[in-house]
Amino acid sequence: MHEHASGAAIPVELIVGALAVAGVAIHVAAVVRTRRRRPWPVRRSVAWVLGIAVAALAVIGPIADAAHESFAAHMVAHLLIGMLAPLLLVLAAPVTLALRSLAVVPARRLSALLRSPAVRFVAHPVTATILNVGGLWVLYTTDLVPRMHDEPLLAAAVNVHLLVAGYLFTASMIGLDPMPHRPGYAFRAGVLVAALAAHGMLAKMIYARPPAGVPVDQAELGSVIMYYGGDVIDAAIMVLLCARWYAAGRPARDAGVGRLGAVRSGGRTTG
Repeated sequence: MHEHASGAAIPVELIVGALAVAGVAIHVAAVVRTRRRRPWPVRRSVAWVLGIAVAALAVIGPIADAAHESFAAHMVAHLLIGMLAPLLLVLAAPVTLALRSLAVVPARRLSALLRSPAVRFVAHPVTATILNVGGLWVLYTTDLVPRMHDEPLLAAAVNVHLLVAGYLFTASMIGLDPMPHRPGYAFRAGVLVAALAAHGMLAKMIYARPPAGVPVDQAELGSVIMYYGGDVIDAAIMVLLCARWYAAGRPARDAGVGRLGAVRSGGRTTG
């Protein structure tokens, strides 16, 4: 709850709902402005709306309510806001949409911001992995989990971190948006494998050593959800990374095939 000066409280459902509606409305306005010059793929808009909806579902509604009593439900909410929602939002390419819809001066400022050392640092795959997976290790190896249920501001901060860190991690791996000085595919694949290993190790540790205040049976069930549910989303990221890697190499392969065909054709002609 957030207190007014008058002492009245704004329900968290109202705050999250307003933010979700605002996020969708801004996206729609940007798409309308962009489509005057060039079309915007509908699938990206669908991904954005679904991403907003999944993130909201993780913090309000039945899953969020159950998470106060059930660690398994808490882990489902974690997968939604920290992994699935970021994946959907990244696939929506929001930065590209912003660059297309903004006026010239704001677009140039945004482009300069993307090239700034600070953004390059946090968007680097290694940094993003530390923020994402490292943040989970801090969350589940300290007393943050039980404190989240008693401190709404702490819970809000943790959820924002999960969403932002998850977005940065996913964008650093498979982002459709422009990202200056992005490392090559082989490097990103190596970091992704390391992140998967660290995520899996954390799930196993939760199974063996439950977080503070979490019953053993709930910790075991939650760790299984984290392990296998995370694997499904991580597998999707890996498939998308490999697909983009393959597509990036197609021009070189086509050029090589073209040169080989020319050589063979020349050989037949002279023979």
